Amino acid sequence: MNELGSILIAGTGPTAVQMSVLLGRLRGTVGLVGRSTRRSQQFFQDLSDADGFLTATVQNAAHQALAGQQRIEHRFIDFETVSGEWKTLVLTVPANAYLPVLRRMPAAVLERIERVVLLSPTLGSGALVHEYLNSRALPVEVISLSSYLGDSRWPEAKPGITVLTTGVKARIYSGSTLHNSQSLQYLRTLFESVGTDLQLVDLPLDAEARNISLYVHPALFMNDVSLNAVFNPSGPQQFVYKLYPEGPITPTLIHCMVDYWRELTNLVRALGGSGINLLEFMLADGYRIRPESIAAELVSSFESLAPIHQEYLVYVRYASLLIDPYSAPDAAGRYFDFSAIPIRPIFVDESGHWDIPRMPKEDYYRTKIIQGFAQKLSVDCPTIDKLVGNYESVLQRSAGQLGAQPKTSAFEPQEFSEDLSIALTKAGVKA
Repeated sequence: MNELGSILIAGTGPTAVQMSVLLGRLRGTVGLVGRSTRRSQQFFQDLSDADGFLTATVQNAAHQALAGQQRIEHRFIDFETVSGEWKTLVLTVPANAYLPVLRRMPAAVLERIERVVLLSPTLGSGALVHEYLNSRALPVEVISLSSYLGDSRWPEAKPGITVLTTGVKARIYSGSTLHNSQSLQYLRTLFESVGTDLQLVDLPLDAEARNISLYVHPALFMNDVSLNAVFNPSGPQQFVYKLYPEGPITPTLIHCMVDYWRELTNLVRALGGSGINLLEFMLADGYRIRPESIAAELVSSFESLAPIHQEYLVYVRYASLLIDPYSAPDAAGRYFDFSAIPIRPIFVDESGHWDIPRMPKEDYYRTKIIQGFAQKLSVDCPTIDKLVGNYESVLQRSAGQLGAQPKTSAFEPQEFSEDLSIALTKAGVKA
């Protein structure tokens, strides 16, 4: 049996490369499609020069199961050019690109797809995709994963056909629009083979509510330090997960993050889902820290602790991940610098327009969708509103500073009203 059948992966980033290698272990053809850009054209040229082989490497020997190669025989530059019969579509693109990708796929291709897998969705992404396909009379199963299974990046930050996976999550979640989905069982077995426990939940929304990025990225990127590094990159390099002054993490930021968690929990419950223990989620489902750093009894009782105690423990969690605590130290006793994820500044794209990096552009989309849900459901979210307001204020100021220079629409405050309306319709909320 061909488990998931022929698999088409949309995207050409590090996640797409690693997933191509992993999904290639299933029986069936694996194809790759990306939008036509200078970088993707070079990517596909490099792939052709390598006889179609993608390569995944790992930082930690314990993750060796993710390493390997996969030959990609079917390669498509731009979504309109896809041809053939594909049973599974895996979207490794940002959540705000889901509808643009589906709209650009040929109708004859979409009509044959049996399932769509969302690798890094936001809250409501499964409802958005399912409702869009249903409105076109396409009875497609939609599977949402809570997040990508690890942390994959380009070696030495240079895009190419080789990827380095530096971390693997012990557990992620997945839900399907199809009850008792056999596809999810296949994915669960595959993920377990590389050390990630894929927990099955009832609905895509239940999985999407367990995406750790939803809870931490807004605070990490919509603060003064990070926004200054993105929009006014004149100072030294800043890093997302480092403590101030190397990065944005301060007790004030952690206070904001914990408040955001409480508000998002209230919203998820209003949508019919269940909340999470933030600290337990970080430690059990995210990147592990040494048990010596935080006692197990504090983790289990986190939700009942005083707010200041909760914030202290979350701060300790981030401090404990400045290095990979499970990596092997070098001869000088230095561990892998796990937290050295640079905050990337605005840049001029291939068409000569100023643009904003995926982080925080994708996080803005996610947070605006969450804010839209909260407003429609009358869930009070002052922290979410404040973070969105901070970001949009900086957007407008940056756009003014750039003056008449060409800019993408990312520099304009947006409502994403169409995506929100479609997702609300599927969720049974009047838009």
